[in-house]
Amino acid sequence: MPPDRSLAPVPPTEGSEAGDPDRERFVFGADPIRDRWWGRPLAETRWCLELGRLLADPVWRGVGVSHGDGQPVVLMPGFLAGDRTLGVMAAWLQRLGYRPRFAGFVTNTDCSDRALDRVERTVDDLWRSCGRRVALIGHSRGGHFARALAARRPDRVSHAISMGADLQGMFGASRPTMFAVRVARRAVHASGRARRDTCLSSHCGCPFSHDYARRFPFDRVRLTSIYSKGDGVVHWQCQVVPHADCVEVTGSHIGLIFNRKVYRAVAGALALPELPEG
Repeated sequence: MPPDRSLAPVPPTEGSEAGDPDRERFVFGADPIRDRWWGRPLAETRWCLELGRLLADPVWRGVGVSHGDGQPVVLMPGFLAGDRTLGVMAAWLQRLGYRPRFAGFVTNTDCSDRALDRVERTVDDLWRSCGRRVALIGHSRGGHFARALAARRPDRVSHAISMGADLQGMFGASRPTMFAVRVARRAVHASGRARRDTCLSSHCGCPFSHDYARRFPFDRVRLTSIYSKGDGVVHWQCQVVPHADCVEVTGSHIGLIFNRKVYRAVAGALALPELPEG
């Protein structure tokens, strides 16, 4: 990787105003070597070992971590993944005393704006039924939704926890991953589910893109980004953002959903007291 990994403000997208105070996006500076990054696909097979280590670790039994008080938690999977990939984490959260809930993703390849609306409906239902704000946990692309919805509805969201997500520009990923994104983009357009011609691009301009890019309400919502420098899918530099609680662990990208160190970080993040709503 090149030595220059500084953060730089993103230029205004089409239709936005330069210097818009509501925007707070950063990008890991453009680099031709990074853009040709193929990731570490073989290293990603470590996820099965990480699952085994989790099941043998005391954290799996809830030992040595803070327990919940019934707060609802919405789980969102990564790109090309469904809700059930987070089934292990959901079971663990339930044993800790939380109320985990899936948002209804099958492959998480739909139009981002439609997907975020689905998550928002789930959060609204939980907020009404439980009478309190909801915590969000997202893996990879699911982390994009956690950031965007927390920025959109800080009155409904108390914690936004991202695992392995590019929180700077969405597409800081390996070439194979970006190829899969292009395929998904064509499929969304062919199915007629794309709300805009620029759907699933960095310059879409839809409400989801606006919420993802807007200034995050750090005074109202706790944002945690959990990342690994061994991530073989998403550039770890894109996961480190100013003002958030950035927690480094070791392991693979896929394995973040089974990583014992991640589970400790998640328990610690959820245990932090809620900030005032406004």
